[in-house]
Amino acid sequence: GDHIYKMDIGHMVEYHLANDADVTIAAYPTPVEDGRRFGVLQVDADWRVTEFQEKPLDPKPIPGRPSHCLASMGNYVFTVAALMRMLEEDAARTDSEHDFGKDVLPRALAEGQRLFAYDFARNPIPGQEGPNTYWRDVGTLDSYWEANMDLVAVSPEFDLYNEAWPLRTSAEFSAPAKFVHEEEGRRGQAFDSLLAGGVIVSGATLRRSLAFRRVRVHSYALVESSVLFDNVEVGRHAVVRNAIIDKNVSVPAGEEIGVDLERDRARGLTVTESGLVTVPKGYRFE
Repeated sequence: GDHIYKMDIGHMVEYHLANDADVTIAAYPTPVEDGRRFGVLQVDADWRVTEFQEKPLDPKPIPGRPSHCLASMGNYVFTVAALMRMLEEDAARTDSEHDFGKDVLPRALAEGQRLFAYDFARNPIPGQEGPNTYWRDVGTLDSYWEANMDLVAVSPEFDLYNEAWPLRTSAEFSAPAKFVHEEEGRRGQAFDSLLAGGVIVSGATLRRSLAFRRVRVHSYALVESSVLFDNVEVGRHAVVRNAIIDKNVSVPAGEEIGVDLERDRARGLTVTESGLVTVPKGYRFE
């Protein structure tokens, strides 16, 4: 998937059962200009779905809130019998693309089945104060980078340190992160950053960045607002700025990434309109 959020699925299932719904769709208020990338719902006072638009060019706003529309998060709860019936009917249609948003759900709504929207902000997360409002679609390079930068905030909305709601991820036993050298101009240091196990910052500086497992940043290098994946090595005096560097890339000594965007484009690196530079897995600098 390409969405990042926290959710207690059990709470949504309870809502589904309480409404005797055939389908329940998790929904989130989204700026109208972003609604073109999602399914957009219209609901009545009981949050029963009355209309479903799949990635519309002109999304209908929420009544009384013209700047936002109600976007489908792509999370569904189905009653088993209803799901089987919808899939069997859709599979038999030659005019269907066999897509939930384009075919299955609009047809179910047209047939009068009970579709309800679930207000994602009502989803309770233990250990978290206030409403659950963090949901990011990371289907673009810029949105993926922005979601990573969210994590290095002083008080991130998507909190990795909430022990009452831990995140389960792959476990790897590795040495702790290490900072070496302490002299003027050559001090291993990191500010507003996240570092995984096995990272070594050797007389270099990281600011507002994420370094994944076994990253090595050598003396006098500077990394700012960047994401470095596993086994990335940044050479001495190198500068990396506003970049995503995929696994197993060695940035040569003195190299600059994200400083001269035209040069980055000329050597085949992807540069977004916002100026984010991406270096593909295993890329070799000439």
